[in-house]
Amino acid sequence: MPRLPGRRREPEPAPTPARGTAASRRTAPGRTTPKGTAPGRPAPSAGRYTPPAPKLDAPSPMWVPILMFSLLVAGAVMIVLNYLGLLPTESGEASNWWLLGGLGLISLGFVTATQYR
Repeated sequence: MPRLPGRRREPEPAPTPARGTAASRRTAPGRTTPKGTAPGRPAPSAGRYTPPAPKLDAPSPMWVPILMFSLLVAGAVMIVLNYLGLLPTESGEASNWWLLGGLGLISLGFVTATQYR
């Protein structure tokens, strides 16, 4: 093949030795098995800790989401009814205690939501 300018010549592959000769049986230097093993015996463990598989939590009982949504809705309804003036107060106006009660119910709903699986 004529040599073109700017192209490198590829090296020719080395000839393979004939089968059964000493050159064909030669392998790379070094161990082929880990040190300390013998035929028929398993290799020693690597000494690394393998944690057990995590246990999956069981799904939540049906009352958990029901309680969560009930608390959230009851808190929101309490706040709305407070500002509409439909909840009993001494002055007939919106009371901070009803507002705090509604916020408390909503907070309990959020706490229950963290326990839902």
